[in-house]
Amino acid sequence: MLSDGFHDVPRGKVAMVVTDLEMTAPQSRECARPDGLDFGPLEVTADTYRDLFCRIGAPWLWFSRMVLDDAALNVILNDDQVHLYTLRKNGQPKALLELDFRTKSTCELAYFGVTPELIGKGAGAYLMDRAIELAFAAPIQRFHLHTCTIDSPQALGFYQRSGFLPIRQQIEIADDPRLTMGYDRTLAPHVPIFDP
Repeated sequence: MLSDGFHDVPRGKVAMVVTDLEMTAPQSRECARPDGLDFGPLEVTADTYRDLFCRIGAPWLWFSRMVLDDAALNVILNDDQVHLYTLRKNGQPKALLELDFRTKSTCELAYFGVTPELIGKGAGAYLMDRAIELAFAAPIQRFHLHTCTIDSPQALGFYQRSGFLPIRQQIEIADDPRLTMGYDRTLAPHVPIFDP
């Protein structure tokens, strides 16, 4: 348990406030599909998944799937209880919707995002409607997700507007991927770099 006050974050690390959110009954805003985008299942290899993951998440320092080797990532991607979807533009995947049903009566929104070119164009709202629809089409009692302060600054508000309620916060400390994984040092300028 952290005491009140300030706590130093070691150099070379990033600190995140992680917020857990959940939805126990479907909410939908009935958002229209933006012109030029098609929604459907996503089939990937470990390499094509990582490519899409980076195109969407690298600006926000998403890194958790990048530290997995192919075998560990393929265990997730090939599990029948993990469902992947995307929005395609001109046949190219431009979004990631990953629904994880591996826990009974529950669906985790494991990853959700669109490429920078789709931000602010209604693609995220449309994709979220599909996520809620698909999650609650299964016999679940709880749809949940985690977001954090190194994600897009709009993420938490977006999830709350979508009907998710915050239920818990935690502090996570991890290696800064700009220092340990070769991410561009200019990414996520809202998160300072503290070289070791």
